[in-house]
Amino acid sequence: MPSFDDPLLDRRTAVLALSGAALTLIAAAPAKTAAWSRTVTTSPIGAYIVGNPAAKLRLVEYFSYTCHVCADFAKAASLPLKTQYIDRGLVLFEYRNLVRDPVDMTAALLARVGGPGAFAGNHQAIFAAFPTFMDKVKKASDAQKTSWFEGPVAERARRIAADSGLAALMRARGYSQAQLDAALDSEVAQAELTGMTNIGRTADRVTGTPSFFLNGKNAEAFAWPALKSKLDLALKPA
Repeated sequence: MPSFDDPLLDRRTAVLALSGAALTLIAAAPAKTAAWSRTVTTSPIGAYIVGNPAAKLRLVEYFSYTCHVCADFAKAASLPLKTQYIDRGLVLFEYRNLVRDPVDMTAALLARVGGPGAFAGNHQAIFAAFPTFMDKVKKASDAQKTSWFEGPVAERARRIAADSGLAALMRARGYSQAQLDAALDSEVAQAELTGMTNIGRTADRVTGTPSFFLNGKNAEAFAWPALKSKLDLALKPA
């Protein structure tokens, strides 16, 4: 049995004291705030809204999945916009579709598989695959392209999803074919996407994609560097 003068006992006592102090500091540290990008709601027109509802800036993007400039923006902006502005509670971001063609409608319907919480990931994955699926669209046969304009929207969308590889892309993300079919069949989603497009063209007078509105005003920026400058300027103290 060690004596009270045992140096080993002294070292053990010191280690225990330091461990206790560390635990006290950890307990006293404030809990880390959850990233605002995890907060996703649906607007009255069916658009997905991500971020802090009390953010100083509200940013709306009108985009099309068959727009290469939109794909370029998603590639350049998604990460910095999320980490530097949305997660920090500075920007509330709203995704609005401006549907240009049947392929765009198909991608827009598929992006909604899994609900609001899954949308941002689906959105990014579709744009990341832009060169691949658009190449298949361009190389589709005349018979395939003709079929994309025949029959109800859901039937067209199923053919497009298969021919373009978009269905395969979404299955690779873990969705079943039944889930994809349900998304493509949704008349509610079809109506919301058409309504959003009409609002963009008539009320907001959007003539091209991507188009951005910052606190209700056209930001007149089309690429990330220009838009970032607008955000930074708007966030400066008065």
